[in-house]
Amino acid sequence: MSKHHVVVIGGGGTGGAIIHDLRLRGIEATLVERGELTSGTTGRHHGQLHCGARYAVKDRAIARECMEETYILKRIARESLEANYGLFVALNDEDEEHVPIFIQSCVESGIPTKEVPVKHALEMEPNLNPDIRRAIMVPDGTIDAWRLPLQFFASARHNGAGIHTFTPVTGFRSSGKAITGVQVYDLKTRREFTIAADLVINATGAWAGQVTKMADVEIPITPGPGTMVAVRKRLANMVISHLHPAGDGDIIVPQRGLSIIGTTQYRTDDPDDIAVPEEDISEMYRCADMLIPTFSSQKYHAAWIAARPLAGAASTADDARNLSRDFNVVDHGEIDGREGLVSVIGGKATVLRAMAEQTVDAACVKLGITECCTTAETALLPHRAYST
Repeated sequence: MSKHHVVVIGGGGTGGAIIHDLRLRGIEATLVERGELTSGTTGRHHGQLHCGARYAVKDRAIARECMEETYILKRIARESLEANYGLFVALNDEDEEHVPIFIQSCVESGIPTKEVPVKHALEMEPNLNPDIRRAIMVPDGTIDAWRLPLQFFASARHNGAGIHTFTPVTGFRSSGKAITGVQVYDLKTRREFTIAADLVINATGAWAGQVTKMADVEIPITPGPGTMVAVRKRLANMVISHLHPAGDGDIIVPQRGLSIIGTTQYRTDDPDDIAVPEEDISEMYRCADMLIPTFSSQKYHAAWIAARPLAGAASTADDARNLSRDFNVVDHGEIDGREGLVSVIGGKATVLRAMAEQTVDAACVKLGITECCTTAETALLPHRAYST
């Protein structure tokens, strides 16, 4: 058992996966979250389990990683997933021209694909646009955005992790330029206190830049808000994607009795200061109707916005869309001279376990710990175990 103590900032999926990994390696760990668990971007994404097909044309490495992590999540967290596959559908001439490179890119990324005759695709998904030109099946699926992180948190807590919600970080404790702990404020008890740490991991996603500023450190991250709209009917059993280069409103995700269309993309300097633009709702309906013509006639359920934590700097929305969906682990001791602080930025919900593995690998190197990661083989506890 390591005598080192690590503090994790951020109670989203990545923070949950990190503290779970830390405890499996025998490292004492405490997590602090300013609100409730999953109350940031984690609890607001549309819940697609990406096999990587969406990214294969532009980035084979990310696509391959998504496929590998999909297999792992199905092994360790099956209760929070629905392995319902996905259909990429071509709607016009340009889409059809995109099919060969799409299929070849998937093959090179290790993603199984199968072209389904249009007639059969419409039999499987009768609400699809009857004018679709091509249909390619891929192993996409859906994630329960709350249950999956809770499986990581439940497992971490069972293994002795400390988890403090409604406890925002207000500053860092330092010795010279080295970070030695965090100062926090417990909103429930209205008490301020310090938690000592041999290492602090910043896993706050779109808020990572705000956290590092408290340590007088800048980090290249672009919060990229996007709007989603849900209607009260499950209009497809598979994830339905527009087969074209990534754009706005090109994915419909079934979640229990709902159908969710997403998403748009902006950039912002403050992920707390975002709201759904009214025009986004009508645009999402328009895009959804191209894939499933009856989408906009269904009963409205909700519209919301979430800020993607895009790794890299972007000055415009177009620049933000072109940023990689990969993630980076940043050692601020090496880059900024602030020892004791590591940040993880970027990534997607599908690869949260891999993000944690690489982050904790980096932490172990800094702490002189040689324990290997076992999260890919360790089944997670049920999500209900977090509260029981």
